[in-house]
Amino acid sequence: MSSDQDNCYLCKEYLRDPVTIPCGHGFCSICLKTYWDHADHTGSYLCPQCRVTYNKRPSPRRLTSSRHSTLQRSNESFPPPPPSPDYNYAGPQDVGCDICVGKKNKAVKSCLMCLASYCEKHVKPHYESTTFKRHKLVDEIGHLDRQICPQHQKGLELFCRTDQMCICVLCTVKEHKGHDMVSAEQERGDEQQRLGATQAEIQEKIHDRLKQMEELKQAVDALKNSAQRAFQECEKTFADMIRSIERMQQEMAKLISTNKKAALNNAEGHMERLNHEISDLKRRDSEISQLSRTEDHIHFIQCYHTLTAQTEAEDLPTVSVNPYFSFGPVTKAISEMKQHLNEFSNDELVKVAKTVNKMPFCQLDESKKKRQSMKSEEAPMYKSVPVQEPQYRDEFLRYACQLTLDPRTAYRLLHLSRGNRKATLKRDPQSYSDNSARFDSLPQVLCMEALSGGAYYWEVDWSGEGAAIGITYAGIKRTGYGDSCRIGYNRKSWSLFCSDSSFSARHYKDQLDINAPYTSRIGVFLDCNGGTLSFYAVGETMSLIHRFKASFTEAVYPGFWVYYESAIALVQL
Repeated sequence: MSSDQDNCYLCKEYLRDPVTIPCGHGFCSICLKTYWDHADHTGSYLCPQCRVTYNKRPSPRRLTSSRHSTLQRSNESFPPPPPSPDYNYAGPQDVGCDICVGKKNKAVKSCLMCLASYCEKHVKPHYESTTFKRHKLVDEIGHLDRQICPQHQKGLELFCRTDQMCICVLCTVKEHKGHDMVSAEQERGDEQQRLGATQAEIQEKIHDRLKQMEELKQAVDALKNSAQRAFQECEKTFADMIRSIERMQQEMAKLISTNKKAALNNAEGHMERLNHEISDLKRRDSEISQLSRTEDHIHFIQCYHTLTAQTEAEDLPTVSVNPYFSFGPVTKAISEMKQHLNEFSNDELVKVAKTVNKMPFCQLDESKKKRQSMKSEEAPMYKSVPVQEPQYRDEFLRYACQLTLDPRTAYRLLHLSRGNRKATLKRDPQSYSDNSARFDSLPQVLCMEALSGGAYYWEVDWSGEGAAIGITYAGIKRTGYGDSCRIGYNRKSWSLFCSDSSFSARHYKDQLDINAPYTSRIGVFLDCNGGTLSFYAVGETMSLIHRFKASFTEAVYPGFWVYYESAIALVQL
């Protein structure tokens, strides 16, 4: 009897003319074609087995039977790679023309009535024909499927205030009957006013931070002048006392220098914080200005809450400067020591040190700062962990670890380069030696480093049609096609599958499809003691894609699965 791996998921028979798709599952060629030709889809295609969604119909890759030897599979000839993209054609980050056949040109306009994007050639009828005079053209935008009601396949024209969501006309008949509904244009107008108030608040904060920055700069200048005067007075006074006060002169100079350095370091730290906050506020002000000018009401509504939530939840601390901070007490004390050199020298030195050390130059007032925990759908599932998970990339980099791919585990068609930091699936087998640790049937590779008992962070660049990024125990099976070998499909491993249209998180029998923007760089944060594995879209602000909660009972190894014409690369941090 054939094993489950040799049977087609659709017909339950032995694989005939087997093909595979980006998620890694294989089917009979005719079964997969029939399924996608007759499936009730709306411009998207699902894997019949794991239900991963693709925005465009994938091109299946032909495989030999799993009953053949590993050497036969390795020597299998793959179809030639596609030609390099032309400069004028749409790239991975561009919006493609929906009318172009074959290679798609870059879109220049999107029609909110047609829910399609057009290149310069195919948009001309909208300008020249009266048929399209009522159609609304805007600058090209991606994800036009978000403009369509997923239930009724109608354009989103209304906003339900009761459920806080965009709806179509047919939604008012049943699902949202009796709810408080307005047009998308009216809701955008109302939120535009609130957005204006938010922008005014940000601008006021910018003005406040600039004012504090100016005050701090003036205080620093006064501090430097005061310190300079103090040095001059000290030198003049100590010149008269010469031998008897030589030791105290050194102590006094050291005291002034130490306090000046500490005060300047304190001020520079606050100035750096203010610069960061001003830059962040300006960036958000620019994002709000850009959002205010968009002509797409749905895009405006969907982005509005994200932009305003951060501002409403944020109350920046105030930097206050001590107006009485100076080195005046030092000069005064020196004059007193001159008069009472022999009797009071030691006592006065102690008194001066106490006076200066207790006087702060500037400090950060956090009395108004509110600390709100981030809310997410998965928050109730997780307990507090020993390591506080960072929010910004600079904070993640404190836990950076350098990883190297292990050639002993690499599938024979995986080509390792860049000092074993990049893996690419190619047509020609590599001259790897026989090794029991090697994956003999699946395009997978593990890292050499074992991670345990701490927090670790690494970043991965991926390209092509699909790749999986994850971790696994050393005991994962290395031979065969079964789920016990696949990273993320068993109890011993966890993974995030990436394609050009979707993400999915996998562990054992659980799979979660994730709706997140496309990103080619994934940041991975592993807290072994806290029991969390988190995947982030890397950027100025780290965007969480998914977080696993697990009890890691032994050391884990970062691992990767690579699809045809795809590659992964470990980023040097």
